[in-house]
Amino acid sequence: MSSQFPWSALLTNLWVSALAVLVLMAVALLVAVKVRGGRHDGIDVVWGVGFALIAVVTLVTATGEGDAWRQWLVTVLTAVWGLRLAWHIGRRNHGKPEDPRYVEMLGRAPGNPTWYAFRKIYLTQGVVMWVVSLPVQLAQYGYSTTFWGVLTAVLGALVWGVGFVFEAVGDAQLARFTADPANKGQVMDSGLWRYTRHPNYFGDAAVWWGLGLIALHHAAGIIGLIGVALITVNLVKGTGAKLLERSIGKRRPGYAEYVRRTSGFFPLPPKKPADAS
Repeated sequence: MSSQFPWSALLTNLWVSALAVLVLMAVALLVAVKVRGGRHDGIDVVWGVGFALIAVVTLVTATGEGDAWRQWLVTVLTAVWGLRLAWHIGRRNHGKPEDPRYVEMLGRAPGNPTWYAFRKIYLTQGVVMWVVSLPVQLAQYGYSTTFWGVLTAVLGALVWGVGFVFEAVGDAQLARFTADPANKGQVMDSGLWRYTRHPNYFGDAAVWWGLGLIALHHAAGIIGLIGVALITVNLVKGTGAKLLERSIGKRRPGYAEYVRRTSGFFPLPPKKPADAS
């Protein structure tokens, strides 16, 4: 057992995981074109599956290059999060028309639409997935039996747990709300949605900050925070909360008041009505 960080083994793993992601995206594209008739929103299901795949691939390639307990911890946490997310999105999208984002994107595709979809949808998401997964890969390399190494694992698992609860419970609450025809056009403002307008996105970010903490058993884990920062910014300012709120106000008249009293991301007690004493 070496106390030095196994950089060479990690670099090999990074190449292997990148290849695994590329193969996954190629298979996903093939399924979309040949099986699903050119429908590409299945990539949203592949998103969660891809992280589970990276975690398992790293677990195999990192054998003997780090603490086994930490390797299994980060692999299980990543797989549980990724597979639950894939199941939730798959169930949510079942029986519904193609996601308008992909219809619009491919509607303006120059040249071959399949090649365009691969570059703009599959390859782009694959690269983002690989970068975001850096803490999952880094956490599985290097040994640390120090108090710091154990502390980061415990804290990371706790933060992951908070995030997983917010994401899973928030998704379940919203699913029940939208399934009731009486709530059509209404604003979901109860449960976790009373404290943040996006408990699922907050939970997603917290999950990745937890995984990032687990990777900090060694200074090399700081590199993994690049992935954590990327997904957090994307959830807050990119394709997450900001994109969703561009149109939701038009579909739900009470949303403006909900925005006024409810935190946009981090859970906080709701503000009192403007006319409250």
